Amino acid sequence: MADLIYKDESYAIVGVCIEVHKVLGKGFSENVYKDAIEYEFIKLGIPYEREKECDVHYKDVVLKHKFYSDFVVYDKIILEVKCAEKIIDGHKKQTLNYMSITGYKLGIIANFGEDSFVQKRVIL
Repeated sequence: MADLIYKDESYAIVGVCIEVHKVLGKGFSENVYKDAIEYEFIKLGIPYEREKECDVHYKDVVLKHKFYSDFVVYDKIILEVKCAEKIIDGHKKQTLNYMSITGYKLGIIANFGEDSFVQKRVIL
C-alpha cells in the first residue's frame, strides 16, 4: 500500500477536527466550526491561513471574482469545512477545483453536519 500524502500533517488536521466535533457536536454554522478550528490551530502551533484568497485564471486574464478556501494548512493542504447531512460529489468537485487552481495536491473535506465527524481526503 502506498504511503499517504502528507500523512503526519493530515493526521494533525483531522485530529483538530475530531476534537472540535467532540466538544461542539453537530448543529452549528460553518463559521462556528472554523472559529474553533482556528483556535486549535493556534493552540497547537499549526501553520494556517483562513479564507485564503486565490485568483482564478481564465485564458490570458485573471477573473475579477476570486475563490476563498476555508483554510490552507501547512501551506500545502486545503481544508474545506462543511455542515451538511453528508459529503456529496459537489463538495469533492469544489475542493478539486480549488486544488487545481492552487496546485496543492491534497484537500480535506471536514463535515460537521453528521452525528459523527466525517472527513474525505481529496487527492489531485
